[in-house]
Amino acid sequence: MSTQRTQQDDVILMTREGYQKLRAELIKLRSEGRSEISQQLEEARSFGDLSENAEYHAAKEAQAKLEARIQQLETQLSKAKVIENDQIDTSQVTLGTKVTLKDLDLNREFTYVIVNSEETDPNNHKISVSSPVGQAIIGKSVGDEVIARAPRGVRRLKILNIEV
Repeated sequence: MSTQRTQQDDVILMTREGYQKLRAELIKLRSEGRSEISQQLEEARSFGDLSENAEYHAAKEAQAKLEARIQQLETQLSKAKVIENDQIDTSQVTLGTKVTLKDLDLNREFTYVIVNSEETDPNNHKISVSSPVGQAIIGKSVGDEVIARAPRGVRRLKILNIEV
């Protein structure tokens, strides 16, 4: 999993919305997630011999995954630097900008918000800075034409607008 990082102290840049989403997930996992796993473990223990207890082993594995995700979120949030809208430079494509692109081959326009990989949501037009299109347009300006090597093939794109 990659996110946009800066050179100074391994800071992870993210939008305010992305930060709040990760924080909400962390709070939920710490409370509801741990509670559910605890209940699963208690129930599995009641089945007797733990050495051959598939439910117990499944619950322990789920607990390990949950704790790993909690640790990952804690690390990301501790290194997060929230990019506020008034800090975003719209002279070029950066994290947090809303970019209108024209696919020169399909003659269609698309608008995306550039986010870090944790915030990616293609259904809501949020693409990762580390995606093929994100990598092709990051740092570019209005009027620039780029080539993005996406899973669906090579796309020729022109940047029409950059805003917050």
